[in-house]
Amino acid sequence: MKLRLFLAAALSCALVAGGASCRRAPRADESGKIRVGIVFDIGGKDDRSFNAAAYEGVKCAETGRKPDGTPCDKPTLGIMLRDVEPGNPTSIEPAMRAFAERGYDLIIGVGFAQAPIMELVAKDYPDINFAIVDGASQLPNVASLVFKEHEGSYLVGMIAAKESKTGVLGFIGGMDIGLIHRFATGYEEGAKAARPDARVIVNYVGVTDSAWNNPGKGKELALSQIGKGADVIFTAAGNSGLGAFDAVEQAGKDASGRANRFVIGVDSNQNGVKPGFVLTSMVKRVDNAVYQIVSDVVKGQFKGGFHVYGLDADGVAYSMDDFNRSLISPDAIRQAEEARQKIIAGEIKVTDAMTK
Repeated sequence: MKLRLFLAAALSCALVAGGASCRRAPRADESGKIRVGIVFDIGGKDDRSFNAAAYEGVKCAETGRKPDGTPCDKPTLGIMLRDVEPGNPTSIEPAMRAFAERGYDLIIGVGFAQAPIMELVAKDYPDINFAIVDGASQLPNVASLVFKEHEGSYLVGMIAAKESKTGVLGFIGGMDIGLIHRFATGYEEGAKAARPDARVIVNYVGVTDSAWNNPGKGKELALSQIGKGADVIFTAAGNSGLGAFDAVEQAGKDASGRANRFVIGVDSNQNGVKPGFVLTSMVKRVDNAVYQIVSDVVKGQFKGGFHVYGLDADGVAYSMDDFNRSLISPDAIRQAEEARQKIIAGEIKVTDAMTK
């Protein structure tokens, strides 16, 4: 319904003045507030991963509370927020244009696939601020929010190798693209740094957008990897990755109550999705990046160009909490922390597969 309303607004503007664009007046509930519109990718804001992290960032900016109602560790910015879950790629551009026609102060696109679409829209609205998560743009009114996923993946690779009994690890990516190769390469380098004889089995769900939303295929790949000896599987596959969670749960626990197989979550802290079966999560702080760009707009300090978030800027990390603290040995944590400091200091160079 929300999407149809926005599209209707955009269409009505397109018919004015022989097709010239127009800016609709704000509604009463929007007056006097910074207005932010966010367009999620087809996984939707409840994917418990990448989109969910972005949603948490804008909700903290809007209300000071996370989507689940718990308080944020950041102050509310008092913005007016609207979101769109397109459901299919063809609905993304109309949604962005609808926000632009209403004169929104900031329009956020979630996911690299939206970058070329945002380029088209942002060129038509040079006075509006845009931000793309995981995408790149050279336009002065577009902020590119990018992350050093390879650095965080290196650390969880070390933890996986230290906790593995078989020395065989799995990696399940969503789309077979450079961005996800960055996760896979960092993971393998970290694993081999901790355990030179470690072997990583790498599979991808597919080569189209549907690869992010196919948990059945994710489970199938995970079960195949388990059959080949993998006892820790890192998934960077959006909703598809949730299938791997089901696969490790299906593998059950040993006599001591410890899981026979583990999964490593991604983007958001997924440790609580299947308690006891999630070794850790490679947290990509999309929430921090999104909140920060909203804050920049609120303060009148928006800047286009690249905004890069690595270990040094708390942009990526591995998650520790009550769900997984007993699953990881102190030695594994010590080794991961030593590596984290060396990566920040430049003493360890993790390969960025996207530059190859």
